[in-house]
This record gives sequence, structure tokens and C-alpha cells, in this order.
Amino acid sequence: MTKDDPNGSPKGASTRAVITGVGHYVPEERLTNADFEKMVDTTDEWIRTRTGIRERRILKNGASSDLAAGAIGDLLKRRKMSAEEIDLIIVATITPDMFFPSTACIIQEKIGAKNAWGFDLSAACSGFVFALVTGAQFVQTGAYNKVIVVGVDKMSAITDYSDRANCILFGDAAAAVLLEPSERIPSGEKNGDYGILDYILHCDGSGGQALNMLGGGSLNPATHETVDKKMHYLYQDGKAVFKVAVVGMADVSYEIMRKNNLTGEDLDWLVPHQANKRIIDATANRMELDSSKVMLNIDRYGNTTAATIPLCLSEYFQSGKLKKGQTLVLSAFGAGYTWGAVLVRWAMDNCLDRSQNPGSKQISRE
Repeated sequence: MTKDDPNGSPKGASTRAVITGVGHYVPEERLTNADFEKMVDTTDEWIRTRTGIRERRILKNGASSDLAAGAIGDLLKRRKMSAEEIDLIIVATITPDMFFPSTACIIQEKIGAKNAWGFDLSAACSGFVFALVTGAQFVQTGAYNKVIVVGVDKMSAITDYSDRANCILFGDAAAAVLLEPSERIPSGEKNGDYGILDYILHCDGSGGQALNMLGGGSLNPATHETVDKKMHYLYQDGKAVFKVAVVGMADVSYEIMRKNNLTGEDLDWLVPHQANKRIIDATANRMELDSSKVMLNIDRYGNTTAATIPLCLSEYFQSGKLKKGQTLVLSAFGAGYTWGAVLVRWAMDNCLDRSQNPGSKQISRE
């Protein structure tokens, strides 16, 4: 909860932001471990045992805005609402269509959200967590009633497919949530029991040397030299990042539980960033959480960066596994370094029609 209000709302606020809509979009093209066996020196067994990934989706034609527009379109169809009702669009991404205009502006035009403004937020794999908390502030203060938060990345655009250690990790996807004030929950409910209950966010710039993309910005503008040196691709020191990520994500997840006097038995779901199955397992163990309470789809999508957490939320809700009243911890660790956790009580009920968008038909986990 915040320091100002033990119920979690900012000082002077009488409401809380709740998630009232979800949607996602993934490309049709699959890149399997068998495909990578033909591309680099690796094997399906090596990839699965070290990462938990079997395949990932790749957008061959199009940009991040196309993925995001698909995810928001899925959400709007399920909510039966118009894009013109949207007040604000916050886009968590490290693969914007271009430096400017912002991807939020491009999405706004593509979906016809003519009454919305928006902006991009860059926090890599923690992007959705940071953006969700940011969006919640606009709702809690009463500034806006309908805020879209979309996590999207076309990681194939910045992946070096000759880098055997990193190219196997990433895929393309987008997923979105709608935030609204708690007063919009039907009367008779205890509104204060739902929504974004608490959050803990961190960053540590000293980790920037281990996970970055050096080329293309004001430090290293694009030249023949930066292209030749592959500076426009993602760089990751896998061992260094793993060591800090496995501790950071586990610790912040445990910290938000302890801060709110919760145990693993009190939680219904851990919704972890899908970077590596071993990091996810370590986080669940730190929380003393049974594996049946951990949302997973890394095997089918790989690391889609800012999209992984909302993609889990959308899939699990649409499959009927995520239900109203359940308590969730959303947790992520990414470049920057950035990391954080959000405590959420789910406000949505009844699984909506899954047949409306062919791009969102997915295999539900048993």
C-alpha cells in the first residue's frame, strides 16, 4: 500500500484502478527449436532444458504498432466498446516503430482512438509493470476513466540470428489491459477489495553494460561502422543477467508479499515475466508457491519482453482459469536494470467469447 493511504490509494484519492478488459495478439508464423537447429549450433533439448522454450512467434511483415493494434482490437471486441471511448494509451516497448512519432501516436491513429492521447514507456522486460503502475495513477487521481496499457515488442527486429546464446530466447507479441476506476464495478461489491493494491519498483543503471542495444541513439548514431559491429542488435551477457535476475525477481516478489502480510497460500497466481523457466521456478520457490499457481506460456512464445505478463493475463482469463476475486503478484526483471512487482486483486468475471479474434485463439494450459 502507499505511505499516504493504508488502503492503497494515493493521498486525496477515493478510488483505485482496476483491470476491466484484456486482449492479445500473436503472429501466425512459428519459429521452433527445430528451426534453430538448422540456423545455429544448438539442439531442441539444449534450448528446452535451459530456457523452457519450444517455439516462438515471429512477425515477418509489420511493426510493433500492428501487433499492439491487434491486441487492443481484441480487447475492444470483448468489451464491446469503441476506440473513441479510450482516454489514454500507454505503450510499454523497446521496439518502437521509430524514434518519433511515438508508437502510441501511431496506434492511436490505426485504431481510431481519436479522443485519446498517449506516450511510450521504455523499461524493457519490466515495461508492462512500470506502465501498469503509471496508468493506475491517472485513474486513481480521477484524471481519466479508460486507460489502455499495452505491452508490445517485435524482438525479431533487434535479434541477431547468428548469436546462438540469445537468438533462441525472443519472440514477437502484444497484449493489453484496460484500467478503469473501481466505482465501475457493479454495486453491492466492496470496491476497495479489487484492483492495483500495491507495487514495488526498482532500477539500477549500473546493469546497463550487461543488457543493451548500443547503436541507433544519440550516443552511437547509425553509421556503416555501427552496422558492421552489429550495434543495432540486442546485446546480453546471459550469465551476468541471469545471476541478478534470478535474485531480483524472486526478492521483489517475496518483498511485496511480506509487505502485505501474505503467504504463498494467500495467493492464487504468480504472473512472472517469461524470460527463463529457471528464473520463474526460483521466484515461485522464494514465495513458497506451488507450481500450479504459476502462469506459464514461455514454452509457446519465448520472451516477448513487455508483452509477456499481459499475454499471460489475457490467455488465462480467456481460458477461464483467472477468476474474479483472485489475488495475483505480477513480477518482472529487465534491462536497465529494472525490476518490480505489483499486487492485484482481479475484478473481472465470466470468460468472454474467445471466437471473436482468430489471432487470439490459443491453447489453454491444463
